[in-house]
Amino acid sequence: MSASAPAPSQRPRRAVILSGGGARGAYEAGVLRFILDDLPRRHGIDPHFDIVCGTSVGAIHAAFIAATADQQTGRGPRLVKIWEDLHVGEIFRFSSRDLISMPRKLFGVRKVAQQLREGRRPDRLFGLLDTGPLEQLVLQAIPWDGIRRNLNAGRVDAVCIAATQLATGRAVIFTEEKERSHFGAGADDLIRMQAARLAPVHALASAAIPLLFPSVRVGSRYYADGGLRLNTPLAPALRLGADRVLVIGLSHGVAPSVSEALAQQRTAGFGNPMFLFGKVLNALMLSPVDADVARLRFVNDILTHGEIAFGPDFLERLNEAGMAQGSRPLRRIDNMVIRPSQDVGLMAGELLADPDSELALNPFLNMFLSRSGDEESREADLLSYLLFDTAFTRPLVELGYADALAREDELLRFFDDERTPPDAPDR
Repeated sequence: MSASAPAPSQRPRRAVILSGGGARGAYEAGVLRFILDDLPRRHGIDPHFDIVCGTSVGAIHAAFIAATADQQTGRGPRLVKIWEDLHVGEIFRFSSRDLISMPRKLFGVRKVAQQLREGRRPDRLFGLLDTGPLEQLVLQAIPWDGIRRNLNAGRVDAVCIAATQLATGRAVIFTEEKERSHFGAGADDLIRMQAARLAPVHALASAAIPLLFPSVRVGSRYYADGGLRLNTPLAPALRLGADRVLVIGLSHGVAPSVSEALAQQRTAGFGNPMFLFGKVLNALMLSPVDADVARLRFVNDILTHGEIAFGPDFLERLNEAGMAQGSRPLRRIDNMVIRPSQDVGLMAGELLADPDSELALNPFLNMFLSRSGDEESREADLLSYLLFDTAFTRPLVELGYADALAREDELLRFFDDERTPPDAPDR
């Protein structure tokens, strides 16, 4: 059954922002299942998003949401089933023979370098893992033609996929819209929005974790994981006019009161390079959501306090002065953040330590297992990005669903066109 396009109105322009994080994306699937299927069934509402933005695994989810926007039921369970049917041995083809030949692979970059010097452009650049099965999953799980169909029908206004351009280090936002907007106006040097007819290659480029997954050629340029520069693509949604945003993060927030004590505990594990690499990857790909949302809420506070101090026309006067200087107008952005209520790295560590677990790792992932100390065995941040296996993804889906259910009242306010929700603190 097809859902009709929402009638034009003065309703809020909603966006969903989907973060990157490899196998941690199963958490997003759990949240989306509740929003796309259970929330409508329980309350009879339409969880409509005008703008869908994603990075890495979030880019794959963004494409799925946009491509299936004409389906009223079954979207959430379909997305969850993809995650619950994964087995790491099928996703990453890597044998003991591959492990032995890894040094030869490392030196194989000379062949690629020669091709590039000769002007040839291979579709993929070096990566340790054969991601062919994962690429096939992306091709088969998403009805890609549905993105343009739903854009034309007005069920979605814009879809954004963030990737990192290797040559410049710039975040490039591949953007497909119903109608071409002037999103480039006022763009900064570090984020470039590029009009595109979205295809699997864009999502694969966005999800290409450097060294582990091959970098992907789009046109004549190469791209890697969008999370390196823009793991939570909030800025593109705002540039496209969103005034109500839902951010789904993939990291567990740490309260300031415990963060310093936790830092001291973890320092002992930094002698293990894999443990350290996992923490560095967290810092690169997961923490920016805090800074992005904090800036957004800071601007909201300025506008609110300005109206209290200078009157209800404060925002209008402020924008008149700013636009006279060539700045984009400011506006208040209602926002909500849903993020894991449990530490995902710790969940991965507990799974690895469970003698009754059905998880079977291939030789490559076994290299990442740390056996040199208690701290490293309790937290497995690096592996939490790579454990594309039902033993890990099913609990993450369940956690995402439970966390969304716990925020049900806030989600109802988010999708209520009549009321403007306050900034909703993440939990």
